[in-house]
Amino acid sequence: MTEHTAAAHRARPDAAAEHVQVRPAAEGGKQATDASGRPLLQFASPRRSQPETHLADLTLEERKARVVELGQPAFRAVQLSNHYFERFTADPAEMTDLPASGRNALVEAMLPPLLTEVRRLRTDAGETIKFLWRLFDGALVESVLMRYPGRVTLCVSSQAGCGMNCPFCATGQAGLTRNLSAAEIVDQVIAANRAIAQGELGGLRQSGHNAPKVTNIVFMGMGEPLANYKRLITAIRRITAPAPEGLGVSARHLTVSSVGLVPAIRRLADEGMPLTFALSLHAPDDELRDELVPINDRWKVDEALDSAREYFEKTGRRVSIEYALIKDMNDHAWRADLLAEKLNARGRGWVHVNPIPLNPTPGSIWTASTPQATAEFIRRLDAAGIPTTLRDTRGKEIDGACGQLAAVAG
Repeated sequence: MTEHTAAAHRARPDAAAEHVQVRPAAEGGKQATDASGRPLLQFASPRRSQPETHLADLTLEERKARVVELGQPAFRAVQLSNHYFERFTADPAEMTDLPASGRNALVEAMLPPLLTEVRRLRTDAGETIKFLWRLFDGALVESVLMRYPGRVTLCVSSQAGCGMNCPFCATGQAGLTRNLSAAEIVDQVIAANRAIAQGELGGLRQSGHNAPKVTNIVFMGMGEPLANYKRLITAIRRITAPAPEGLGVSARHLTVSSVGLVPAIRRLADEGMPLTFALSLHAPDDELRDELVPINDRWKVDEALDSAREYFEKTGRRVSIEYALIKDMNDHAWRADLLAEKLNARGRGWVHVNPIPLNPTPGSIWTASTPQATAEFIRRLDAAGIPTTLRDTRGKEIDGACGQLAAVAG
């Protein structure tokens, strides 16, 4: 028995001393399983074609080379990049600095359409918008735009569907359709900025150089970002590169989440980018997390926490622990104590916990923890010296909150 396992047994009270223990089960139907009967994990994207190469897939130098191949001078790549990354447009009619002759063909070659809007829903007095996008092959993804005091946050999808098969998450129930291209990821940010410029986000609008735009990006939409690693990193480099190469968003304002793909977490730490890393933990004990987060079969709680601690050591960036509080499943006081013990065992000042009241999906069999259980869970973490902030959940009314993105067109 390991030290942490022993701690779990010391911390766990008799069943009569605390509310009932509910076990996880798949929402909305039968959970996909492998030949051994365990929940199916999809690490590799199904073999499906990717969209045409887009300007956002390329570095500025690669764009110049591509433009020259198309028979245009290299500086046209800079002009196109400025239109896309600073004016958020791919409409040739708005690119009057390009010669009319050949303009449409150049734009079509460098800026092929990636996202077709199917629907947008609003809530929170217009300060939250959920976009449903259809990709070139008919796959559907969603992104969520949220206005907060002093910042505008976009929740971005990195995959169509998800292969991690967590039973409480609407996205995971559909399985993985395919990885998004880097440009499809970036284009969600461009589309959000275009909507803001048009006054679509709670009336937020201002023209000129200081026009409002997305300031914070969280890779917490559809998909497991680290399962689409190469394209994720390419997208991040475009998002953080200054214009005309990219959008110029500070890497410190980007958050990448993962359910615990340990080798990829370590690889991310070596990228040399000051991103925030968020570990979606949801249970501090392997017994429950094996069922709640199937990837725990591959990398256990302690391995995931060790890699998160290594991320902090290499980057100096405090790690976030995401913890969806589910009534009678993972919200027991002893689990708060065990979580605090495991985090403190790895040092102080390296981590911050974000409890998130569960956002039920339509027809959900689970629900959020009671206010009393939530308050006690947070109190115990605070008492142990763990910085803890209850997540301000947005978009529940439009199924746009964490765990609710299902990309249903109907």
